[in-house]
Amino acid sequence: WEFNGSFYQPPAFLMMGIPGLEALHHWISIPFCALYLIALLGNCMILFIIKKTQSLHEPMYYFLSMLAVTDLGLVLCTLPTTLGIFWFNMRRIGFDACLTQMYFIHILSFIESSVLLAMAFDRFIAISHPLRHPSILTKTTVIKIGLAIILRGMVSLLPIPFLLKRLTYCGKTELSHSFCFHPDIMNLACADIKVNVFYGMIILLTTVGMDFIFIVLSYILIIKTVINLATKEECLKALNTCVSHICAVLVFFIPMIGLSMIHRFGKNVPPLVNTLVAYTYLIIPPALNPIIYSIKSSHIREALLRALWRKSE
Repeated sequence: WEFNGSFYQPPAFLMMGIPGLEALHHWISIPFCALYLIALLGNCMILFIIKKTQSLHEPMYYFLSMLAVTDLGLVLCTLPTTLGIFWFNMRRIGFDACLTQMYFIHILSFIESSVLLAMAFDRFIAISHPLRHPSILTKTTVIKIGLAIILRGMVSLLPIPFLLKRLTYCGKTELSHSFCFHPDIMNLACADIKVNVFYGMIILLTTVGMDFIFIVLSYILIIKTVINLATKEECLKALNTCVSHICAVLVFFIPMIGLSMIHRFGKNVPPLVNTLVAYTYLIIPPALNPIIYSIKSSHIREALLRALWRKSE
Protein backbone atom coordinates (compact mmCIF):
# COMPACT_ATOMS: atom_id res chain seq x y z
CA TRP A 1 0.00 0.00 0.00
CA GLU A 2 1.04 3.61 -0.60
CA PHE A 3 0.62 5.85 2.40
CA ASN A 4 0.24 9.62 2.19
CA GLY A 5 -1.35 11.04 5.33
CA SER A 6 -4.82 9.51 5.33
CA PHE A 7 -4.68 8.64 1.61
CA TYR A 8 -4.32 4.98 0.61
CA GLN A 9 -4.10 3.52 -2.87
CA PRO A 10 -3.59 -0.20 -3.51
CA PRO A 11 -0.65 -1.10 -5.75
CA ALA A 12 -2.85 -3.71 -7.46
CA PHE A 13 -6.30 -5.27 -7.65
CA LEU A 14 -7.21 -8.96 -7.73
CA MET A 15 -9.41 -9.98 -10.65
CA MET A 16 -12.04 -12.71 -10.45
CA GLY A 17 -12.71 -15.56 -12.86
CA ILE A 18 -16.06 -17.35 -12.62
CA PRO A 19 -17.02 -17.51 -8.91
CA GLY A 20 -17.60 -21.00 -7.57
CA LEU A 21 -16.15 -22.66 -10.68
CA GLU A 22 -12.44 -21.96 -10.15
CA ALA A 23 -11.56 -25.66 -10.36
CA LEU A 24 -13.07 -25.81 -13.86
CA HIS A 25 -11.34 -22.73 -15.27
CA HIS A 26 -9.17 -24.78 -17.66
CA TRP A 27 -12.26 -26.43 -19.17
CA ILE A 28 -14.25 -23.18 -19.17
CA SER A 29 -11.43 -21.55 -21.15
CA ILE A 30 -12.26 -23.77 -24.18
CA PRO A 31 -15.56 -22.03 -25.13
CA PHE A 32 -13.98 -18.66 -24.30
CA CYS A 33 -11.06 -19.40 -26.65
CA ALA A 34 -13.57 -20.42 -29.34
CA LEU A 35 -15.51 -17.16 -28.93
CA TYR A 36 -12.34 -15.05 -28.96
CA LEU A 37 -11.11 -16.88 -32.08
CA ILE A 38 -14.46 -16.41 -33.86
CA ALA A 39 -14.45 -12.71 -32.93
CA LEU A 40 -10.86 -12.13 -34.10
CA LEU A 41 -11.14 -14.10 -37.37
CA GLY A 42 -14.69 -12.95 -38.12
CA ASN A 43 -14.02 -9.24 -37.71
CA CYS A 44 -10.71 -9.44 -39.59
CA MET A 45 -12.57 -11.25 -42.39
CA ILE A 46 -15.23 -8.50 -42.52
CA LEU A 47 -12.52 -5.81 -42.77
CA PHE A 48 -10.61 -7.75 -45.44
CA ILE A 49 -13.70 -8.34 -47.59
CA ILE A 50 -14.85 -4.72 -47.40
CA LYS A 51 -11.35 -3.45 -48.26
CA LYS A 52 -10.95 -5.81 -51.24
CA THR A 53 -14.49 -5.53 -52.69
CA GLN A 54 -15.04 -2.26 -54.55
CA SER A 55 -18.84 -2.64 -54.56
CA LEU A 56 -18.82 -2.58 -50.74
CA HIS A 57 -17.21 0.87 -50.57
CA GLU A 58 -20.50 2.41 -49.41
CA PRO A 59 -21.54 4.17 -46.16
CA MET A 60 -23.27 1.08 -44.74
CA TYR A 61 -20.09 -0.99 -45.06
CA TYR A 62 -17.81 1.82 -43.88
CA PHE A 63 -19.85 1.88 -40.66
CA LEU A 64 -19.68 -1.92 -40.53
CA SER A 65 -15.86 -1.60 -40.75
CA MET A 66 -15.95 0.78 -37.78
CA LEU A 67 -18.05 -1.76 -35.86
CA ALA A 68 -15.56 -4.54 -36.71
CA VAL A 69 -12.56 -2.45 -35.57
CA THR A 70 -14.37 -1.59 -32.32
CA ASP A 71 -15.20 -5.25 -31.69
CA LEU A 72 -11.57 -6.20 -32.29
CA GLY A 73 -10.54 -3.57 -29.76
CA LEU A 74 -12.96 -4.92 -27.14
CA VAL A 75 -11.69 -8.47 -27.68
CA LEU A 76 -8.03 -7.42 -27.37
CA CYS A 77 -8.83 -5.43 -24.19
CA THR A 78 -10.30 -8.39 -22.29
CA LEU A 79 -8.53 -11.41 -23.84
CA PRO A 80 -5.16 -11.17 -21.98
CA THR A 81 -6.60 -10.85 -18.46
CA THR A 82 -9.46 -13.33 -18.98
CA LEU A 83 -7.31 -16.11 -20.43
CA GLY A 84 -4.53 -15.22 -17.97
CA ILE A 85 -6.89 -16.11 -15.11
CA PHE A 86 -8.31 -19.24 -16.77
CA TRP A 87 -4.93 -20.66 -17.82
CA PHE A 88 -2.41 -19.39 -15.27
CA ASN A 89 -4.53 -18.02 -12.39
CA MET A 90 -2.89 -14.60 -12.96
CA ARG A 91 -5.34 -12.53 -10.92
CA ARG A 92 -3.15 -9.53 -10.05
CA ILE A 93 -3.39 -6.34 -12.13
CA GLY A 94 -1.60 -3.09 -11.29
CA PHE A 95 -3.69 -0.10 -10.23
CA ASP A 96 -2.77 2.07 -13.23
CA ALA A 97 -3.00 -0.89 -15.63
CA CYS A 98 -6.51 -1.56 -14.33
CA LEU A 99 -7.56 2.06 -14.88
CA THR A 100 -6.10 1.95 -18.41
CA GLN A 101 -7.97 -1.26 -19.28
CA MET A 102 -11.18 0.17 -17.78
CA TYR A 103 -10.82 3.39 -19.81
CA PHE A 104 -10.42 1.56 -23.11
CA ILE A 105 -13.22 -0.94 -22.40
CA HIS A 106 -15.65 1.89 -21.68
CA ILE A 107 -14.44 4.01 -24.63
CA LEU A 108 -14.88 1.11 -27.05
CA SER A 109 -18.33 0.32 -25.63
CA PHE A 110 -19.40 3.95 -26.11
CA ILE A 111 -17.93 3.95 -29.63
CA GLU A 112 -19.85 0.77 -30.50
CA SER A 113 -23.07 2.37 -29.27
CA SER A 114 -22.41 5.46 -31.43
CA VAL A 115 -21.53 3.38 -34.50
CA LEU A 116 -24.81 1.48 -34.14
CA LEU A 117 -26.60 4.86 -34.07
CA ALA A 118 -24.72 5.97 -37.21
CA MET A 119 -25.77 2.71 -38.91
CA ALA A 120 -29.40 3.35 -37.95
CA PHE A 121 -29.14 6.86 -39.46
CA ASP A 122 -27.64 5.33 -42.63
CA ARG A 123 -30.57 2.87 -42.91
CA PHE A 124 -33.07 5.71 -42.39
CA ILE A 125 -31.51 7.85 -45.14
CA ALA A 126 -31.19 4.84 -47.51
CA ILE A 127 -34.88 3.90 -47.09
CA SER A 128 -36.48 7.36 -46.72
CA HIS A 129 -34.31 9.27 -49.24
CA PRO A 130 -32.70 6.63 -51.50
CA LEU A 131 -31.86 9.09 -54.31
CA ARG A 132 -30.16 11.55 -51.95
CA HIS A 133 -28.38 8.86 -49.90
CA PRO A 134 -25.02 9.01 -51.80
CA SER A 135 -24.93 12.83 -51.67
CA ILE A 136 -25.84 13.03 -47.95
CA LEU A 137 -23.49 10.31 -46.67
CA THR A 138 -20.38 10.97 -48.71
CA LYS A 139 -17.04 9.37 -47.83
CA THR A 140 -15.92 12.66 -46.22
CA THR A 141 -19.09 12.82 -44.12
CA VAL A 142 -18.60 9.22 -42.95
CA ILE A 143 -14.99 10.01 -41.92
CA LYS A 144 -16.18 13.10 -40.00
CA ILE A 145 -18.85 11.03 -38.23
CA GLY A 146 -16.21 8.42 -37.32
CA LEU A 147 -13.85 11.05 -35.89
CA ALA A 148 -16.70 12.69 -33.94
CA ILE A 149 -17.65 9.29 -32.45
CA ILE A 150 -14.07 8.64 -31.28
CA LEU A 151 -13.67 12.17 -29.91
CA ARG A 152 -16.96 11.98 -28.00
CA GLY A 153 -15.96 8.69 -26.35
CA MET A 154 -12.46 9.87 -25.42
CA VAL A 155 -13.49 13.27 -24.03
CA SER A 156 -16.59 12.13 -22.12
CA LEU A 157 -14.68 9.37 -20.31
CA LEU A 158 -11.40 11.22 -19.75
CA PRO A 159 -12.30 12.37 -16.17
CA ILE A 160 -13.19 8.82 -15.01
CA PRO A 161 -9.62 7.55 -14.28
CA PHE A 162 -8.79 10.81 -12.45
CA LEU A 163 -11.99 10.58 -10.38
CA LEU A 164 -10.94 7.05 -9.35
CA LYS A 165 -7.35 8.04 -8.57
CA ARG A 166 -8.50 10.73 -6.10
CA LEU A 167 -10.36 8.14 -3.98
CA THR A 168 -9.01 6.43 -0.86
CA TYR A 169 -9.07 2.64 -0.98
CA CYS A 170 -8.89 0.33 1.99
CA GLY A 171 -9.21 -3.34 2.82
CA LYS A 172 -10.85 -5.16 -0.06
CA THR A 173 -9.08 -5.22 -3.44
CA GLU A 174 -10.96 -8.03 -5.18
CA LEU A 175 -12.84 -7.13 -8.37
CA SER A 176 -15.97 -8.92 -9.60
CA HIS A 177 -14.69 -9.71 -13.12
CA SER A 178 -11.61 -10.74 -15.07
CA PHE A 179 -11.40 -7.17 -16.37
CA CYS A 180 -11.80 -3.70 -14.88
CA PHE A 181 -15.13 -1.81 -14.81
CA HIS A 182 -15.72 1.67 -13.42
CA PRO A 183 -18.54 0.68 -10.96
CA ASP A 184 -16.50 -2.33 -9.80
CA ILE A 185 -13.40 -0.25 -8.94
CA MET A 186 -15.46 2.60 -7.51
CA ASN A 187 -17.25 0.29 -5.04
CA LEU A 188 -13.90 -0.75 -3.52
CA ALA A 189 -13.24 2.80 -2.28
CA CYS A 190 -13.90 3.72 1.35
CA ALA A 191 -14.34 7.42 0.47
CA ASP A 192 -17.40 9.35 -0.70
CA ILE A 193 -18.14 8.18 -4.26
CA LYS A 194 -21.16 10.41 -4.96
CA VAL A 195 -19.27 12.41 -7.62
CA ASN A 196 -18.22 9.19 -9.39
CA VAL A 197 -21.75 7.78 -9.28
CA PHE A 198 -23.30 11.04 -10.53
CA TYR A 199 -20.77 11.58 -13.32
CA GLY A 200 -20.95 7.93 -14.41
CA MET A 201 -24.75 8.04 -14.56
CA ILE A 202 -24.85 11.36 -16.44
CA ILE A 203 -22.30 10.18 -19.02
CA LEU A 204 -24.11 6.85 -19.52
CA LEU A 205 -27.48 8.56 -20.02
CA THR A 206 -26.18 11.32 -22.32
CA THR A 207 -24.17 8.97 -24.55
CA VAL A 208 -25.37 5.37 -24.65
CA GLY A 209 -28.84 6.29 -23.39
CA MET A 210 -29.32 8.98 -26.04
CA ASP A 211 -27.87 6.69 -28.74
CA PHE A 212 -30.46 4.04 -27.90
CA ILE A 213 -33.34 6.57 -27.95
CA PHE A 214 -32.24 7.92 -31.35
CA ILE A 215 -31.89 4.37 -32.73
CA VAL A 216 -35.48 3.65 -31.66
CA LEU A 217 -36.65 6.96 -33.22
CA SER A 218 -34.81 6.09 -36.45
CA TYR A 219 -36.69 2.80 -36.68
CA ILE A 220 -40.03 4.48 -35.94
CA LEU A 221 -39.35 6.80 -38.91
CA ILE A 222 -38.19 3.85 -41.03
CA ILE A 223 -41.41 1.93 -40.26
CA LYS A 224 -43.51 5.02 -41.13
CA THR A 225 -41.68 5.27 -44.48
CA VAL A 226 -41.97 1.54 -45.20
CA ILE A 227 -45.73 1.52 -44.50
CA ASN A 228 -46.18 4.09 -47.27
CA LEU A 229 -44.36 1.98 -49.89
CA ALA A 230 -46.47 0.82 -52.81
CA THR A 231 -46.13 -2.96 -52.62
CA LYS A 232 -45.61 -5.61 -49.96
CA GLU A 233 -42.47 -6.81 -51.77
CA GLU A 234 -40.88 -3.34 -51.56
CA CYS A 235 -41.84 -3.13 -47.90
CA LEU A 236 -40.23 -6.49 -47.04
CA LYS A 237 -37.13 -5.70 -49.13
CA ALA A 238 -36.62 -2.41 -47.27
CA LEU A 239 -37.08 -4.02 -43.85
CA ASN A 240 -34.76 -6.90 -44.78
CA THR A 241 -31.86 -4.46 -45.13
CA CYS A 242 -32.33 -3.57 -41.44
CA VAL A 243 -32.45 -7.10 -39.95
CA SER A 244 -28.68 -7.41 -39.42
CA HIS A 245 -28.52 -4.02 -37.73
CA ILE A 246 -31.51 -4.76 -35.46
CA CYS A 247 -29.82 -8.01 -34.35
CA ALA A 248 -26.54 -6.18 -33.65
CA VAL A 249 -28.42 -3.52 -31.61
CA LEU A 250 -30.23 -6.15 -29.50
CA VAL A 251 -27.06 -8.21 -28.95
CA PHE A 252 -25.21 -5.12 -27.71
CA PHE A 253 -27.83 -3.17 -25.74
CA ILE A 254 -29.68 -5.96 -23.88
CA PRO A 255 -26.64 -7.26 -21.91
CA MET A 256 -25.29 -3.70 -21.49
CA ILE A 257 -28.55 -2.51 -19.89
CA GLY A 258 -28.63 -5.69 -17.78
CA LEU A 259 -25.08 -5.17 -16.52
CA SER A 260 -25.71 -1.48 -15.75
CA MET A 261 -28.83 -2.39 -13.75
CA ILE A 262 -26.95 -5.09 -11.81
CA HIS A 263 -24.09 -2.72 -10.91
CA ARG A 264 -26.50 0.06 -9.88
CA PHE A 265 -29.29 -1.84 -8.14
CA GLY A 266 -28.46 -5.56 -7.97
CA LYS A 267 -26.70 -5.86 -4.62
CA ASN A 268 -28.46 -9.18 -3.94
CA VAL A 269 -27.81 -10.65 -7.40
CA PRO A 270 -25.64 -13.81 -7.20
CA PRO A 271 -22.00 -13.15 -8.27
CA LEU A 272 -22.27 -15.85 -10.96
CA VAL A 273 -25.14 -13.99 -12.69
CA ASN A 274 -23.18 -10.73 -12.55
CA THR A 275 -20.14 -12.42 -14.10
CA LEU A 276 -22.08 -14.17 -16.87
CA VAL A 277 -23.91 -10.97 -17.88
CA ALA A 278 -20.54 -9.12 -18.03
CA TYR A 279 -19.02 -11.81 -20.29
CA THR A 280 -22.15 -11.78 -22.47
CA TYR A 281 -21.86 -8.01 -22.84
CA LEU A 282 -18.16 -7.91 -23.76
CA ILE A 283 -17.52 -11.17 -25.61
CA ILE A 284 -20.77 -12.24 -27.33
CA PRO A 285 -21.36 -9.13 -29.55
CA PRO A 286 -17.84 -9.17 -31.11
CA ALA A 287 -18.27 -12.90 -31.88
CA LEU A 288 -21.86 -12.67 -33.18
CA ASN A 289 -21.70 -9.48 -35.27
CA PRO A 290 -19.55 -10.94 -38.09
CA ILE A 291 -21.79 -14.04 -38.17
CA ILE A 292 -24.98 -11.94 -38.27
CA TYR A 293 -23.70 -9.77 -41.13
CA SER A 294 -22.25 -12.72 -43.05
CA ILE A 295 -25.56 -14.58 -42.90
CA LYS A 296 -28.00 -11.70 -43.42
CA SER A 297 -26.06 -9.43 -45.81
CA SER A 298 -26.14 -10.94 -49.29
CA HIS A 299 -23.36 -8.58 -50.47
CA ILE A 300 -20.98 -9.68 -47.68
CA ARG A 301 -21.93 -13.32 -48.22
CA GLU A 302 -21.34 -13.16 -51.97
CA ALA A 303 -18.00 -11.36 -51.54
CA LEU A 304 -16.93 -13.99 -48.98
CA LEU A 305 -17.90 -16.86 -51.30
CA ARG A 306 -16.01 -15.23 -54.20
CA ALA A 307 -12.90 -14.87 -52.01
CA LEU A 308 -13.13 -18.53 -50.93
CA TRP A 309 -13.72 -19.65 -54.51
CA ARG A 310 -10.63 -17.79 -55.74
CA LYS A 311 -8.50 -19.40 -53.00
CA SER A 312 -9.72 -22.90 -53.89
CA GLU A 313 -8.82 -22.49 -57.57
